[in-house]
Amino acid sequence: MKRGMEGTPMISGKLTKKQVESLGPGRHGDGNGLYLVVDPSGARRWIVRATVKGQKNRHGKPMRTDFGLGGADLVPLQEARAKALEFRRMARQGLNPRFNAAKDIPTFEEIARQVHIERMPTWKNEKHGQQWINTLRDYAFPVIGRLPVSDIGQPEVLSCVSPIWTEKQETARRLMQRIKAVLDVAKSKGFRAGENPVTAIRDAGVLPKVRAKAKHHKAMDWRDVPAFYADLRGRKAMAAKALMFTCLSGSRTSEVLGMRWAEIDFDAAVWSCPAERMKAGEVHRVPLSDEMLAIIEPLKAMQSEYVFEGQKRHQPLSNMSMLMLLRRMKIEGVTVHGFRSTFRDWAAEVAGAPREVAEMSLAHKVGSEVERAYARSDLLDKRRTLIEAWTDYVKGSSGKVVALVRG
Repeated sequence: MKRGMEGTPMISGKLTKKQVESLGPGRHGDGNGLYLVVDPSGARRWIVRATVKGQKNRHGKPMRTDFGLGGADLVPLQEARAKALEFRRMARQGLNPRFNAAKDIPTFEEIARQVHIERMPTWKNEKHGQQWINTLRDYAFPVIGRLPVSDIGQPEVLSCVSPIWTEKQETARRLMQRIKAVLDVAKSKGFRAGENPVTAIRDAGVLPKVRAKAKHHKAMDWRDVPAFYADLRGRKAMAAKALMFTCLSGSRTSEVLGMRWAEIDFDAAVWSCPAERMKAGEVHRVPLSDEMLAIIEPLKAMQSEYVFEGQKRHQPLSNMSMLMLLRRMKIEGVTVHGFRSTFRDWAAEVAGAPREVAEMSLAHKVGSEVERAYARSDLLDKRRTLIEAWTDYVKGSSGKVVALVRG
């Protein structure tokens, strides 16, 4: 390989020095992933397109990315080719050139954004992945984002966490977890040494103890549900059908709205919600009462992928659809998620259901890991009996229907 006067390797390509100076607006390829980008303003810059080995985008496909190499007025053609070659070599080794090209220690923000990219395929959903980086963006980047990742110790971590520790304790706890993850990755890449400061802070008990305040979703009193359900049954909107099913099943909003026909066994009267949509990350079987089947069976005629189709074809209802229906019905101080609490209160106060049956009906984990290892049954038959009794009560079949407004 030939070398120029300054030791830059002479690598061949399609472009000439004259073309670099005179080509019009657009993207002009030099070969091997190197492009000259000319803006309408006349500004010229180099980019290299490379696929980083082992890294995938949120769709699970190989991550192909454009990396900037600098302006063409500052980076000569041969230097751009040499840099492009270096970037492609790093990409083939699984190193993201954006964070590994410079010899200097990367900043905390640079490493954090690389971790976010690397973990895209592992997020339960896109929203979760966005929340992960947003927490760091809001509370860590303004304070330590520009610091070399090797310089971050306990004082720097505390400067991010302490201001929100008592007022936003749950957010602060997640912030600590995410800072720890970033620093662990930085150490694995050779940019840090020693103990993770987050671990040291936890072990030393530096932060004050905060009694967590339980957050309860506003729920309808179980005595009011039959009259409310009777109102729902008279409505034709898809949101009403979804809310009826949600109320009877005790399931979460996202689980119901994401339900597909392939998940339902009509012969066995069971809906199996897949692990990726469950909070606990495990498949959850929901016994279907006759009323629940009567709600969804007519919807098969729509021939949609989703049971509760929204305004767009083969797309589910929006997450806000059921809540907005409650507002249109003038039902104040109640959330959709709160119907899970309503069902749980009824199961305890009226049905006298065993705790494990009621909790499993809500897809809650019961007992310690050891207990769960031995008690492998999901108590489907007992849960079916409970769901059928709840359905009878909600329909008004098991007793009097209590008015929404009681004296």
